[in-house]
Amino acid sequence: MSKKFHIKKGDLVQVNAGEDRGKQGKVLEMIPDKQRAIVEGINLVSKHTKPNAAHPQGGIIKKEAPIHISNLNVVDPVTGKPTKVGRRRNAEGKLVRYAKKSGQELK
Repeated sequence: MSKKFHIKKGDLVQVNAGEDRGKQGKVLEMIPDKQRAIVEGINLVSKHTKPNAAHPQGGIIKKEAPIHISNLNVVDPVTGKPTKVGRRRNAEGKLVRYAKKSGQELK
């Protein structure tokens, strides 16, 4: 059984708790079984790496770590502020997500 989440890959989200509170970023990846998401520029950790093809020098690199989805809110496309997400049927009868604050449909 797959769960439905209020955020999807590609959404613009705002962090509402933790060290990066108030920051916004795009969801790069969802990890549904752990209810976590990887967000661009959020929850950066220092990772020690050996020299390899991607990083010939090796050393310490900054990388995004997963963050729990309960700490993320979708950003309203109209106001630019965090909003809750609802689901409704559009004109074609397809179930779509929409921002509760503005009523705007989310892509």
